[in-house]
Amino acid sequence: MYRSHVLVCGGTGCTSSGSGRIVEALEKEIAAAGLSEEVKVVKTGCFGLCALGPIMIVYPEGAFYSMVKEKDIPEIVSEHLLKGRIVKRLLYSETVKEDEVQSLSQTQFYSKQLRVALRNCGVIDPENINEYIAYDGYQALGKVLTEMTPQQVIDTIKASGLRGRGGAGFPTGTKWSFAAASVADQKYVCCNADEGDPGAFMDRSVLEGDPHVVIEAMAIAGYAIGATQGYVYIRAEYPIAVKRLSIAIEQAREMGMLGKNIFGSGFDFNLEIRLGAGAFVCGEETALMTSIEGHRGEPRPRPPFPAVKGLFGKPTVLNNVETYANVPRIILKGADWFASMGTEKSKGTKVFALGGKIHNTGLVEIPMGTTLREIVEEIGGGIPNGKKFKAAQTGGPSGGCIPASLIDTPIDYDNLIAIGSMMGSGGLIVMDEDTCMVDIAKFFLEFTVDESCGKCTPCRVGTKRLYEILDKISKGKGEMEDLDRLVELANYIKSNSLCGLGQTAPNPVLSTLRYFKDEYIAHIKDKTCPAGVCKELLTYSIDPEKCKGCTLCARVCPADAISGTVKNPHKIDRNKCLKCGACMEKCRFGAIVKN
Repeated sequence: MYRSHVLVCGGTGCTSSGSGRIVEALEKEIAAAGLSEEVKVVKTGCFGLCALGPIMIVYPEGAFYSMVKEKDIPEIVSEHLLKGRIVKRLLYSETVKEDEVQSLSQTQFYSKQLRVALRNCGVIDPENINEYIAYDGYQALGKVLTEMTPQQVIDTIKASGLRGRGGAGFPTGTKWSFAAASVADQKYVCCNADEGDPGAFMDRSVLEGDPHVVIEAMAIAGYAIGATQGYVYIRAEYPIAVKRLSIAIEQAREMGMLGKNIFGSGFDFNLEIRLGAGAFVCGEETALMTSIEGHRGEPRPRPPFPAVKGLFGKPTVLNNVETYANVPRIILKGADWFASMGTEKSKGTKVFALGGKIHNTGLVEIPMGTTLREIVEEIGGGIPNGKKFKAAQTGGPSGGCIPASLIDTPIDYDNLIAIGSMMGSGGLIVMDEDTCMVDIAKFFLEFTVDESCGKCTPCRVGTKRLYEILDKISKGKGEMEDLDRLVELANYIKSNSLCGLGQTAPNPVLSTLRYFKDEYIAHIKDKTCPAGVCKELLTYSIDPEKCKGCTLCARVCPADAISGTVKNPHKIDRNKCLKCGACMEKCRFGAIVKN
């Protein structure tokens, strides 16, 4: 038995911040102090507060150390682990109140969260099946195989109100019932772990922190629809998730949770991983299945839907990682428990990757119906540098922008669609007053143009034309007629594209036009970018009252566009200026003005 456990975040975010080196230093220092038999170091999954990495929590005290550096390790070991004195200077400030160390659950970031899909992330060792089992792991699978019929499983999922967390929000139980009703000699269960939205990392974090929950849920789905084979389609760009899922599958096989005659029930189920090459279109279910089959990832016309004719032409259920992560808890705690959370039509919780102009970037899980204001101002800690909240983008390239005037909107599937956005997989990008909405629309369109598979003309050509019009406007060359062209073209693409990628691609354009049309008009009529972002519309000048003549701006200018003598005000030649902003960045007196 260990007297202390040190949990170090081993998710991608903290790993990129050097948590691997922290673990090595910890183990080395613990051994040197003779504590190897008393203190256990565990690499776990994402804690959520990604902005504070590398992160570690020491139990039983629950001391939450943030932004830990290698040089801090000797002090943590000698003071805390050896002498029992918590190193307060390294604690996350919100966990200290009146010199008392508080639980992480009492902090502003966590107090309004409700962890269901993320319940084991940052809690267990994802590479140890015994720790998952200790937290009720595989009990749900045992229950359905020994106590429930397939129809009872489907009825439970239906009654819970669980909807797909991958974007469209289709009722999960209904999807399973369609596949169960299809008659075939072989059926399949697939998991979409091809998370590709810019700024989204929810599914990746679940697989990195709790891979067994997906394995268990897929086996339950297999039992419910009569499938014996499953596939997890995951990006090769997620090496930590791939590694941990591979380990989990092998462990599950060794323990008899996968394979033949699971729990002596006569039910067989196997699981394999298929690596994706990073094509965003493979997030669409038919394109994903086409890729698993070994072909180029392109969508197929529907109907027939995958529940009737899916992978290899057989009935198939496909859900994303977060959807599956809810299933075992629903089976164990009941449909009513899950349905008691959220709103009337959007039950349960939703995981969001919170990013952009926000203090607490990271992973959050909130009950459906939580307002955008609560997410931004309370959980997210507000906008840095005293800036004002301007908008939030939900749903990534498929979603839309929610303006500040709608910050009190409860977040659920129907409310987001009503205001011109969508849930998507759960990316939530916060923007402040320095964000140009024309530029944001252009950014997402550029991404979509690159990721279009090219199979259908409305998406292949239409998104390119949309991008060209936006690019023209951002350079101050737009015409008022372009606004009507954007709307007409956007609606055509939505109506005629083959798959969800093209059908939702115009959403960022339509939503920014709906709520920020004045910015488009300023770009067209006034030839200015109100946010000071669009490079071609910017001008730089030097305020002679503030300029001290230090010459630093002239020395860093790559175009020799700044002239002046020492201790005298300088000038910028606008004909030579590249508008790179190097001068403004280096000026120590605030003399450079951007218009």
